[in-house]
Amino acid sequence: MSFEESLVRYFSARLHDAHDVEVTHHHRIPGGASCETWAVDLRWIEGSGKQREQGVIVRRDPEAGLVEDSDRRVEFSFYESFADSPVPVPRPLFLETDPQWLERPFFVMERIDGCESQFTALLDPAYDAHRAGLGRRMYEVLGDIASRPLDGLPAAAGAEIPAAAQCWRRELEHWESIIDRYELEPQPIARAGIRWLRANPPPPPPRLSVVHGDYRTGNFLYRGSEIFGVLDWEMAHFGDPLEDIAWSFMPAWQWARDGKAGGIAEEADALRVWEARSGLRVDPTALHWWRVFSCVKAQGIWLTAARQFADGRSQELLLAFTSYWLINAQDRYLLAALGKPLA
Repeated sequence: MSFEESLVRYFSARLHDAHDVEVTHHHRIPGGASCETWAVDLRWIEGSGKQREQGVIVRRDPEAGLVEDSDRRVEFSFYESFADSPVPVPRPLFLETDPQWLERPFFVMERIDGCESQFTALLDPAYDAHRAGLGRRMYEVLGDIASRPLDGLPAAAGAEIPAAAQCWRRELEHWESIIDRYELEPQPIARAGIRWLRANPPPPPPRLSVVHGDYRTGNFLYRGSEIFGVLDWEMAHFGDPLEDIAWSFMPAWQWARDGKAGGIAEEADALRVWEARSGLRVDPTALHWWRVFSCVKAQGIWLTAARQFADGRSQELLLAFTSYWLINAQDRYLLAALGKPLA
């Protein structure tokens, strides 16, 4: 059975009071090597005889990807946790873990059309009038994520909420284990970073929050200076909200190479906006720890990509390109974060 036929079979079973279900168009969205993302156009007839059309997104487990052990159930629960909140997300619709439908677990969410996601558009001179406003909005939304109360969130039912003093240790041990598992050759700079992180633990956060885990330009839908949907919650967890700020500041995402976060926000401005929105204050010592950690975490992701491709688990050229492009660069970013930049 083809992928399109499988989609028709699934939505025929899942859509309430629907018949004559058609997939009028579908294509895989490029990029996003941690998960398969498909745009699907549906058309069907309701029981009343009215024709309906809707665009949806299908997020399916990959055969292999950048992020090992990502879980569609966990990702779906974080989308549920922010539905109808100040944080804009696509509305989650269906979660499926039964392989009978599309061979691997997946979920379905509403599609947000008419927006841009690629960071390259941000650098176009035609976008000059919107860049500062979008940078401000980016950190307002991140502040809203950090201020979301945890009690009663759907994600809290399936994701561990650590003790505040253990946030750093849990994340460091996880990403150290990823490097242990996937390095193709010794990683002396990453190991030096890990030793520094373990010897200099950060102060615990005053408040635990949802951590998106990959908050940066390229992972939200925008138009003008407004954000319409925060995407890619596959690494979301509970922890120190400064983790997301540090990740968004990482040099790998400074697309314009001008020191601005994501190519759109001055760091000092971003911190002021985030503090005002979240009601929290940024501890510089803790933020520095999470900056160093971000470099180690990112190296774990690039090493995973290299291993998956080298072992033949995936033929995605994006994995090979990402690892080739970023592994050495990430060493340089980590050395700079440790105060030991290359000459």
